Amino acid sequence: MSSSREERGVVVVEPEPPRGNRTQYAFACAILASMTSIILGYDIGVMSGAAIFIKDDLKLSDVQLEILMGILNIYSLIGSGAAGRTSDWIGRRYTIVLAGVFFFCGALLMGFATNYPFIMVGRFVAGIGVGYAMMIAPVYTAEVAPASSRGFLSSFPEIFINIGILLGFVSNYFFSKLPEHLGWRFMLGIGAVPSVLLAIGVLAMPESPRWLVLQGRIGDAFKVLDKTSNNKEEAISRLNDIKHAAGILDDMTDDVIALPNKKTAGKGVWKDLLVRPTPSVRHILIACLGIHFAQQASGIDAVVLYSPTIFSKAGLRSKNDQLLATVAVGIVKTLFIVVGTCVVDRFGRLALLLTSMGGMFISLTVLGTSLTVIDRNPGQTLKWAIGLSVTTVMSFVATFSIGAGPVTWVYCSEIFPVRLRAQGASLGVMLNRLMSGIIGMTFLSLSKGLTIGGAFLLFAGVAAAAWVFFFTFLPETRGVALEDMESLFGSYNANKKNNVMSKGKEVADEQ
Repeated sequence: MSSSREERGVVVVEPEPPRGNRTQYAFACAILASMTSIILGYDIGVMSGAAIFIKDDLKLSDVQLEILMGILNIYSLIGSGAAGRTSDWIGRRYTIVLAGVFFFCGALLMGFATNYPFIMVGRFVAGIGVGYAMMIAPVYTAEVAPASSRGFLSSFPEIFINIGILLGFVSNYFFSKLPEHLGWRFMLGIGAVPSVLLAIGVLAMPESPRWLVLQGRIGDAFKVLDKTSNNKEEAISRLNDIKHAAGILDDMTDDVIALPNKKTAGKGVWKDLLVRPTPSVRHILIACLGIHFAQQASGIDAVVLYSPTIFSKAGLRSKNDQLLATVAVGIVKTLFIVVGTCVVDRFGRLALLLTSMGGMFISLTVLGTSLTVIDRNPGQTLKWAIGLSVTTVMSFVATFSIGAGPVTWVYCSEIFPVRLRAQGASLGVMLNRLMSGIIGMTFLSLSKGLTIGGAFLLFAGVAAAAWVFFFTFLPETRGVALEDMESLFGSYNANKKNNVMSKGKEVADEQ
């Protein structure tokens, strides 16, 4: 920031000549930040197939296997809970580095594990890294991206989760050719590679402009905004909005300013979130927790983690066939997540959520029914039921991926006020990982208690309830500036929601 500090106040400046589309820089930043999500996706995907071999090699019981599969998500609560405070303290960028370090160490520990306690230690370390990564990637991306492309760019973490899942499935298939005691160790240990790439790539990323403003580093924040906006006027407008949201006066235009009352380490945030929230903040928090709960409680991790088991119950007996079908799940999931990402800024968050959850409900209902028919006709090869089961697994992950998958992260990373965003988002991630862990650690037992078909019918009921919650409770946020989000919340009636949706559409159309 050099020549004109007064540019960054409320003074109107002369328009500059067009400089090209600067959102390409934001695009690159989003890709680098979202790479953190590969580590979670890879672990979910690789454990789906590795579990078959770990159980045989280490002689694990079903209960031990359930715990091994789902415990990483419980461990990730530590990282998710600490990530908000950590990112407010050291910044968004170095929190991403910290996530990579934890997962690198965890992957190596799991790869060299010789027994059950040893591999559980590796899961613990990796889980902390996953918790950090899940929270920080969408927050960083939302804070760098301009409003016109925020939904698209903020969906990148979900794309990379799915790329990681697909890589895990492919790793299962190829390393399964090795001797049993080596195959699963290579499957888990090679997960350290993305962490190294992440640590290198993050050196090229700027810090979040909103975090920089909260530190009083106005000049540095403007430099980042100038690189991620279409023109200087847009950068100035975004900077003014951030300053207003942070309580900084318009006449405070120095490159570095002293903020005697700044809350850079998140002090007082928990009180504002949980103890004395405003009506708007309470609405935002409930919306965030509700959407995260619905995403996981509708059973996505049961399908991803236990795909080989589901296909076995559906009638595919060969391990090779089960792993190939699982790879197909990964491909379908990845393709449809790209579709959801490309249309989230066109059709809006709410429309995609409702379409996605409706499709998930239908898929889960049909899947549960077909598995129940197969289960009640032992010894018979019902090709139509087998085909229907495999097809509805694919349709379930496809409909999940166009809405509930990416929109959860987009929505919850953009709705909190700037000072509450990091720790508010971390609460949502903590609930997300808790539910994922519960599903992962109870699915086999649930399948035995309710039958596997009954388990998926239960998930279908959750999806139906989630559809009603989304329709009645969530306002549309498409195209709305981050600093204006709080004004959309606080009223739960239908008229308010319709007004909000109209406002979001108008803003998006203008941009």
